[in-house]
Amino acid sequence: MLKALSNIFKIPDLRRRVLFTLGLFAVYRIGAFIPTPGIDSSKLAQFFDNIAKSQGGTLFGIMNMFSGGAMRRLTVFALGIMPYISASIILQLLTTVVPYLEKLSKEGEMGRKKIIQYTRYGTIVLSIIQSFFVSVWLENPAHFQGLQIVQLPGWPFRLLTVLTLTTGCAFIMWLGEQIQEYGIGNGISLIITVGIISRLPSALYQVGFYLRRGQMQPFILLLMVIIMLAVIVAVILITQGQRRIPVQYARRIIGRRVYGGQSTYIPLRVNQAGVIPIIFAQSIILFPATLAGLMPSPFLQSLAASLTQGGLLYFILYSGLIIFFSYFYTAITFNPVDVAENMRKYGGFVPGIRPGKPTAQYFDFILTRITLPGAIFLAIIAIFPQFIGAWLRIPYLVASFFGGTGLLIMVGVVLDTMRQVESHLLMRHYEGFMKKGKLKGRR
Repeated sequence: MLKALSNIFKIPDLRRRVLFTLGLFAVYRIGAFIPTPGIDSSKLAQFFDNIAKSQGGTLFGIMNMFSGGAMRRLTVFALGIMPYISASIILQLLTTVVPYLEKLSKEGEMGRKKIIQYTRYGTIVLSIIQSFFVSVWLENPAHFQGLQIVQLPGWPFRLLTVLTLTTGCAFIMWLGEQIQEYGIGNGISLIITVGIISRLPSALYQVGFYLRRGQMQPFILLLMVIIMLAVIVAVILITQGQRRIPVQYARRIIGRRVYGGQSTYIPLRVNQAGVIPIIFAQSIILFPATLAGLMPSPFLQSLAASLTQGGLLYFILYSGLIIFFSYFYTAITFNPVDVAENMRKYGGFVPGIRPGKPTAQYFDFILTRITLPGAIFLAIIAIFPQFIGAWLRIPYLVASFFGGTGLLIMVGVVLDTMRQVESHLLMRHYEGFMKKGKLKGRR
């Protein structure tokens, strides 16, 4: 591993890409500390600290995590990359129902560029809408336990906030695209990961504070480390787990050339939907609590109270939503009928299965079976921090690194980045990260 890391800086192109990526990370973190004009950042941070003590159950808590704490201080990057994620998901869902977008998705590189352009437009529109509601939300002290967050409320503040936050979101989107093109790894995913990892020093400080005051025993700390390592290993296994469906292509003779005849496979992932089901489920289950904070309705207050994190109804509904969205998003992203039809066109078939509709039914049967354990695992990982926090009596900021959205994103992005770095190393005849138990990206 250490040798592979040293080899990275021996390859000029790879070294340039890594240093470029690290430089843009620094720019992103600097922007996360530039405050939005007209905001009392200290009072806003105090409000978010109070939310964190009660397990942070609002959508603003999710935005704060994805923005690396920028929402807590309402900096120019307060919206983070969430509008881009939302726009990407919306475009992906619309691709399955809008014929024009479906046609674009099948047009190769040109179609992909068009969809990316529409995603950018959608990001700007969502940023304007979200930033306007954030500005209105900030102006009312009743939303912040009586704290006056905005010094001079009114339309000038709202317009300035919309302009600032929308520009910040567009700049983050541009940073991600630059990393994607000139750096290493998936730019947007890496920016999210950097934001999540930026919370680690605060979590370590809280652990040290508890140890110094005697509120946490060294044995508990050792147990936490063991549990965290076990959870990370389990997440890696599920993230990398896949069912390989063997595919044989018939040999065809066209003129004097022979085409096909090779064997390959179609990988069906155990966790085909990734972290999206948890994001969907969190957004839905925390929506009543967010509305209850914005509109003092007795019905919303009682509904939010019944869905408090740690309650039985919360766990049941949250787990059920994750399992549902796992199947829903998998059905959106993987169409067995299209895959079977493309295989039939190019002379491919699954041994023992007839081409066409029987192949599509076979894919659907396999995908339904392997999605269930992946969905159950996602549900367990999502609620695991709640149990760890209650069992070991540790703050939620620390417990959040034992599972949930943050851990899944970090593990997935690190694995993907390692694959890309390893491909560069192996292409130039350097040894990769692991000699045994190779990464899935290596052949």
